[in-house]
Amino acid sequence: MLGALTVFSLALSATASGPCDIYAAGGTPCVAAHSVVRALYGAYSGPLYAVHRTSDSTTLNISTVAPGSVADSASQDKFCAGTDCAIVAIFDQSPRGNDLTLAPPGGAAPHTDLGTNASRERFTLNGHPVYSAYFEGGMGYRNDKTNGIATGDEAESMYMVTSGTHYNDKCCFDYGNAETDAKDHGAGTMEAIYWGNCSGWGSGDAKGPWVMADLENGLWGGDQKVNPSNTPIQAEYVTAMVKGKAGGFELKGGDAQQGNLATKYSGPRPNHYNPMQKQGAIILGIGGDNSDWAVGTFYEGVMAQGFSSDSTDDAVQANIVAVGYKMLP
Repeated sequence: MLGALTVFSLALSATASGPCDIYAAGGTPCVAAHSVVRALYGAYSGPLYAVHRTSDSTTLNISTVAPGSVADSASQDKFCAGTDCAIVAIFDQSPRGNDLTLAPPGGAAPHTDLGTNASRERFTLNGHPVYSAYFEGGMGYRNDKTNGIATGDEAESMYMVTSGTHYNDKCCFDYGNAETDAKDHGAGTMEAIYWGNCSGWGSGDAKGPWVMADLENGLWGGDQKVNPSNTPIQAEYVTAMVKGKAGGFELKGGDAQQGNLATKYSGPRPNHYNPMQKQGAIILGIGGDNSDWAVGTFYEGVMAQGFSSDSTDDAVQANIVAVGYKMLP
């Protein structure tokens, strides 16, 4: 009889190449690759994230169960049994070493952010149980001293897989490029994926939620305050994508369980955002100045060097769909 791990490894055979292998093949290599649920390279077998146990203040790294596979949730279950655990680090799987740790105080929220409850949400990838990073406000991760992340007006591409049902209208559930000192440096000093239905700066059609770009001093669903072509995505799991280059940016999104990506916007940047002045830090779950009032869920995300092709984007989406995100009954 095949063991559970063997069965799962066979189920992943169609996705032996991870998203970062796809980006590399397309000439836009990953410079950051974060996930609490799976390897993002076909050969990656290192740690995915670290959990801190309240009972005795010890920490354990959670790795993959096999190269290119999913998180070893059984190790977390054993380590956290009978006590509380928080995710205190999410490791970069790329060679750049851009790990994320708890976000320090910033201009908007002058306190160190909390880590997410490591056991708050359990679901499966192709039948294997894993856990998310479930943000409930006051939680966030950051790296202000990065390697290889785009600065100035350099091109970059990024995606994250998030929950389509856990969001709010607060600032800002982001993943991507931000200021290096957790302070607001003005328009164009950020370029990050935003997911939610905040409409204070810009929005898409109807009431959201939308894939938008946090470009600092504004969440943008296009180059105008309202972009009716940026329609809400209604799905349990969502793939959200932002790509930027000199003179313009692009937004894509889709159902992470099925189908293709849809382009929500492709064109010039809003007024006052050209050229960009990106600084190259990485944030997760917060805004660039540590605005930490949003809620959301993070499963996986990548930042890549350069402006990825449509064929690369499509292949990444197909890879995400193939790993079988699924809620527990």
